[in-house]
Amino acid sequence: MPRTIRSPRQVRLVELLVEARRKAGITQTDLAARLGLVQSVVSLIERGGRRIDLVELMEFADAVGLDIHGVIDELRQLPR
Repeated sequence: MPRTIRSPRQVRLVELLVEARRKAGITQTDLAARLGLVQSVVSLIERGGRRIDLVELMEFADAVGLDIHGVIDELRQLPR
């Protein structure tokens, strides 16, 4: 399996996470507090420097009101 850190799916996932946070009107600092993280971790995720696992993705999505099923459906349409 090829590395996924800069794959089209990973890049789009990061875009969707940033868009959802901004649309929700939440700062990185606010999101970090909701998730029990420090702001720098949220920044790393949003810059694509740190991947998140499924459980973290679910928590992130819940915190910003993002439909995780829609995200998965969209990512499946992209090349690996």
